[in-house]
Amino acid sequence: MQLNSAKWIVLSLVVLLIFATLSLLWGQYSIDFHTFVEYLGYKLFGITDSDPATFALLDNIILQIRLPRILLAILIGASLATSGAVFQAMFVNPLVSPGILGVLAGASFGAALGMLISNEWFVVQILAFVFGFLAVGLAVLIGTMVTNSRSTVMLVLGGVISGSLFTSLLSVIKYVADPYSTLPAIVYWLMGSLSSAELSNVLLLGIPMLLSVFVMVVMSKYFDILSLGDEEAKALGINVKMIKILAILLATLASSLSVVMAGIIGWIGLIIPHIIRMAIGPSHRLLIPLSAIFGAIFLLLADSISRLALSVEIPIGILTSLIGIPIFVIVLKNARAAWN
Repeated sequence: MQLNSAKWIVLSLVVLLIFATLSLLWGQYSIDFHTFVEYLGYKLFGITDSDPATFALLDNIILQIRLPRILLAILIGASLATSGAVFQAMFVNPLVSPGILGVLAGASFGAALGMLISNEWFVVQILAFVFGFLAVGLAVLIGTMVTNSRSTVMLVLGGVISGSLFTSLLSVIKYVADPYSTLPAIVYWLMGSLSSAELSNVLLLGIPMLLSVFVMVVMSKYFDILSLGDEEAKALGINVKMIKILAILLATLASSLSVVMAGIIGWIGLIIPHIIRMAIGPSHRLLIPLSAIFGAIFLLLADSISRLALSVEIPIGILTSLIGIPIFVIVLKNARAAWN
């Protein structure tokens, strides 16, 4: 029996909460559930049968290490999956993702440039954000040079050109970087990692990321109308140009901030919307919020595997690619039916 929208969302949020809790407990230093409940009782109500000094270690593990990482995984997974669903809806193309307008390539170049010219991490983050938006601006500029009925295709081609340009510039940065210090840092960062998560940064950048995801969810009803075609949407009183520009800006903002926080983490924006569409159908009113939730769940699981599979942490960008590729191959078999 098919669940209604509210039940789907509530059930998904419960699953997300369960996985977030398990991620707090899993690690090289495991925490049993009874100890965790006692710790929560002490932190929230000051109630405990144990010596409060025993919770000092848990404070460090949970609040300083695991909680920021879990929050960051939720934010990035939700941002990338929502952005992917929005791009796919706008371009009516199941193969687009947050990197379609060059945002990931631009942000990567900006971060690498920051590592080359400065030792301050905030400089790296600022340049990643700035060049992510510059890449999108270049893609839009190229896409608007030719105005015809296939302007969306031109925008995608502009993104390909912009992405190729910044990928080439990134290669230049790698070539001139110090091979003993800067180059390894750039290469490792580009692999994607949540290990540098800090609660202050997560809370600061999490606000615009959450706002972007929330507004894209609110706009989901317009994406259903846009799927009918631009002319039909205009006939229904929809400002098609404004909706598309706003959607591009929000998806770009969320994707850029994801790169700023954790480097390149691929495939989430491509496979998660596909899986949700196959499960519940093409309605964006449900597709977009569920993409956000399951994107967060997927990245939480991937992060847990990256921390626990080996004695050393696997860069999460590598892991999402290894997981995403076979999933996408399976999804492709049903993609035509899901989009029809």
